[in-house]
Amino acid sequence: MMGIKNDVRHMLMHAQPIHWETPGTHRIPFAVYTQSDVHQKELERFFYKSHWSYVGLEAEIPNPGDFKRTVIGERSVIMTRSQEGQIHVVENVCAHRGMAFCRERHGNKKELVCPYHQWSYALDGKLQGVPFRRGVRQDGKVNGGMPADFDPKDHGLNALKVATRGGVVFASFDHEVESLEDFMGPAIVQYFDRLFNGRQLKILGYNRQRIPGNWKLMQENIKDPYHPGLLHTWFVTFGLWRADNKSELRMDAHHRHAAMISTRGSAGQASGASSDVTQVSSFKASMQLNDPSFLDIVPEAWWGGPTAVMMTLFPSVIFQQQVNSVSTRHIQPDGHGAFDFVWTHFGFEDDTPNMTERRLRQANLFGPAGFVSADDGEVIEFSQEAFESKSHHRALAELGGRDVGETDHMVTETLIRGMYEYWRKVMEA
Repeated sequence: MMGIKNDVRHMLMHAQPIHWETPGTHRIPFAVYTQSDVHQKELERFFYKSHWSYVGLEAEIPNPGDFKRTVIGERSVIMTRSQEGQIHVVENVCAHRGMAFCRERHGNKKELVCPYHQWSYALDGKLQGVPFRRGVRQDGKVNGGMPADFDPKDHGLNALKVATRGGVVFASFDHEVESLEDFMGPAIVQYFDRLFNGRQLKILGYNRQRIPGNWKLMQENIKDPYHPGLLHTWFVTFGLWRADNKSELRMDAHHRHAAMISTRGSAGQASGASSDVTQVSSFKASMQLNDPSFLDIVPEAWWGGPTAVMMTLFPSVIFQQQVNSVSTRHIQPDGHGAFDFVWTHFGFEDDTPNMTERRLRQANLFGPAGFVSADDGEVIEFSQEAFESKSHHRALAELGGRDVGETDHMVTETLIRGMYEYWRKVMEA
């Protein structure tokens, strides 16, 4: 174990510097996606220090004893609800010999027990049982046992700092991290509270996929309004997302988080001279749905105007509201060249049966095999292939200029430039 730690330290100390062509972030070196030493540094600086990471929804653990195993960065963690109803997040590493002891993804337990040597922990991570702690009596004497100064209070599971808002659970390994609200910033909190407005959440289902690409590419993908009306035939054909929709792009003060807000237009598909300018006419104008209920959109009072809001909270999560489908998307890195992507589709306890059915139906637009989202996983994979083969090259993010700032349109890559502005500030400090 010590040898591995030393290797990691060596990589961090001797990481090859990333060459940026300019002081700005409109030309992104392929090396940010391909270097393992850079990835290790990202984990330490973005996932394990000074940042909040998404863990799950309170609705996933509604009852005392409920738990959910998940990941922050590349570290396994367990979200639990204690008998008193409090939510805790503990690292899935036994304090005895370091085993990742929890193997189930979810369930209900009165305690957490490591099968290796049966050390048991309360749901808040406190050590409560050590077999043979006081030894074993044999032939009139006591053999073994833990040292006399062994104190269970010093050997609990690593407990993370926890924050909840609107039914969403975040955690941080860094107990000195700023408040969750300060981390988000007021601009993003506004849209977060629009979705998570105090209504009780209801879990509808999950999707999970492994994408062979760098984890940042999914953050980029959701910060990129350039591609939806071009890559996704579905979007442009049926008018779900168009570059000429009324829209705005908002960021926090650090430019790490973003909200992409769009209001579906009523003008229909562009034609004639308009299509020459906008270049958003339908790829397949004659395409029809066998089941039009996929697009049977019902405006909801909590929307407050926008018909779609995509939020990215750096580094770990995306909150999606498109049509009547709402979900979280959790990014779980696995090395520099792959990540797991976990979708949690949800609704609200006060939804009508018809609305629940609509949310479930429209969830088929998204996820690993969704009519829309399948495209994203594919282009991320092919991008990573190219990055690995030409690591000295760079990508362009110059649509809408080379600066970083909020806009009232979607014809820009400003959110990507903003993310890498923050990335450089943290990684190069």
